[in-house]
Amino acid sequence: MAWHRSNECSQRLAKIPGVGPIGASFLMMKTPDPRLFKSGRDFAAWMGLTPKDHSTAGKTRLGGITRAGDELLRSTLIVGATAVIGHVRRTRGRNASPWLLGLL
Repeated sequence: MAWHRSNECSQRLAKIPGVGPIGASFLMMKTPDPRLFKSGRDFAAWMGLTPKDHSTAGKTRLGGITRAGDELLRSTLIVGATAVIGHVRRTRGRNASPWLLGLL
Protein backbone atom coordinates (compact mmCIF):
# COMPACT_ATOMS: atom_id res chain seq x y z
CA MET A 1 0.00 0.00 0.00
CA ALA A 2 3.01 2.30 0.39
CA TRP A 3 3.47 2.18 -3.39
CA HIS A 4 -0.19 3.14 -3.88
CA ARG A 5 0.15 6.12 -1.51
CA SER A 6 3.18 7.38 -3.43
CA ASN A 7 1.64 7.02 -6.91
CA GLU A 8 -0.60 9.90 -8.02
CA CYS A 9 -2.28 7.98 -10.86
CA SER A 10 -3.09 5.04 -8.58
CA GLN A 11 -4.63 7.45 -6.05
CA ARG A 12 -6.83 8.99 -8.77
CA LEU A 13 -7.99 5.54 -9.92
CA ALA A 14 -8.83 4.60 -6.32
CA LYS A 15 -11.39 7.44 -6.20
CA ILE A 16 -13.55 5.63 -8.77
CA PRO A 17 -16.45 3.97 -6.90
CA GLY A 18 -15.78 0.26 -6.50
CA VAL A 19 -12.09 0.41 -7.47
CA GLY A 20 -10.38 1.41 -4.23
CA PRO A 21 -6.66 1.18 -3.49
CA ILE A 22 -6.33 -2.54 -4.24
CA GLY A 23 -8.08 -2.34 -7.62
CA ALA A 24 -6.14 0.80 -8.50
CA SER A 25 -2.83 -0.86 -7.63
CA PHE A 26 -3.71 -3.93 -9.72
CA LEU A 27 -4.70 -1.72 -12.66
CA MET A 28 -1.43 0.19 -12.49
CA MET A 29 0.71 -2.94 -12.18
CA LYS A 30 -0.99 -5.17 -14.73
CA THR A 31 -2.06 -2.74 -17.46
CA PRO A 32 0.28 -1.84 -20.33
CA ASP A 33 0.55 1.69 -21.66
CA PRO A 34 -3.06 2.97 -22.11
CA ARG A 35 -2.10 4.52 -25.46
CA LEU A 36 -1.99 0.98 -26.89
CA PHE A 37 -5.80 0.83 -26.74
CA LYS A 38 -7.89 2.66 -29.34
CA SER A 39 -10.95 2.88 -27.10
CA GLY A 40 -12.36 1.96 -23.72
CA ARG A 41 -14.01 -1.05 -25.33
CA ASP A 42 -10.63 -2.30 -26.54
CA PHE A 43 -9.31 -1.98 -22.99
CA ALA A 44 -12.36 -3.81 -21.60
CA ALA A 45 -11.84 -6.58 -24.18
CA TRP A 46 -8.19 -6.86 -23.16
CA MET A 47 -9.32 -7.37 -19.54
CA GLY A 48 -11.94 -9.93 -20.59
CA LEU A 49 -14.96 -7.85 -19.62
CA THR A 50 -16.72 -7.80 -22.99
CA PRO A 51 -19.11 -10.43 -24.35
CA LYS A 52 -18.09 -12.89 -27.05
CA ASP A 53 -19.32 -11.96 -30.49
CA HIS A 54 -21.30 -14.71 -32.25
CA SER A 55 -22.51 -12.50 -35.11
CA THR A 56 -23.27 -13.92 -38.55
CA ALA A 57 -24.80 -12.48 -41.71
CA GLY A 58 -25.24 -9.05 -40.18
CA LYS A 59 -27.15 -10.37 -37.16
CA THR A 60 -25.49 -9.37 -33.89
CA ARG A 61 -25.46 -12.02 -31.16
CA LEU A 62 -23.42 -11.57 -28.01
CA GLY A 63 -22.48 -14.36 -25.61
CA GLY A 64 -20.95 -14.37 -22.13
CA ILE A 65 -17.84 -12.43 -21.16
CA THR A 66 -14.67 -13.76 -22.75
CA ARG A 67 -12.56 -14.25 -19.61
CA ALA A 68 -9.48 -13.13 -21.51
CA GLY A 69 -6.84 -11.16 -19.65
CA ASP A 70 -5.74 -11.27 -16.04
CA GLU A 71 -8.17 -13.19 -13.81
CA LEU A 72 -7.19 -11.39 -10.58
CA LEU A 73 -7.61 -7.94 -12.12
CA ARG A 74 -10.94 -8.86 -13.72
CA SER A 75 -12.35 -10.45 -10.55
CA THR A 76 -11.24 -7.50 -8.38
CA LEU A 77 -13.04 -5.04 -10.66
CA ILE A 78 -16.15 -7.24 -10.84
CA VAL A 79 -16.33 -7.52 -7.03
CA GLY A 80 -15.99 -3.73 -6.76
CA ALA A 81 -18.71 -3.11 -9.35
CA THR A 82 -21.01 -5.61 -7.61
CA ALA A 83 -20.48 -3.78 -4.30
CA VAL A 84 -21.39 -0.44 -5.90
CA ILE A 85 -24.56 -1.91 -7.44
CA GLY A 86 -25.55 -3.45 -4.09
CA HIS A 87 -25.03 -0.12 -2.33
CA VAL A 88 -27.15 1.74 -4.89
CA ARG A 89 -29.96 -0.79 -4.52
CA ARG A 90 -29.85 -0.68 -0.70
CA THR A 91 -29.96 3.13 -0.66
CA ARG A 92 -32.61 3.24 -3.41
CA GLY A 93 -30.39 5.31 -5.66
CA ARG A 94 -29.75 8.27 -3.37
CA ASN A 95 -26.57 10.06 -4.44
CA ALA A 96 -26.08 7.70 -7.40
CA SER A 97 -25.23 9.06 -10.82
CA PRO A 98 -28.04 9.20 -13.40
CA TRP A 99 -25.86 7.06 -15.70
CA LEU A 100 -25.64 4.25 -13.14
CA LEU A 101 -29.35 4.47 -12.33
CA GLY A 102 -30.10 4.19 -16.05
CA LEU A 103 -28.12 0.95 -16.23
CA LEU A 104 -30.03 -0.59 -13.35
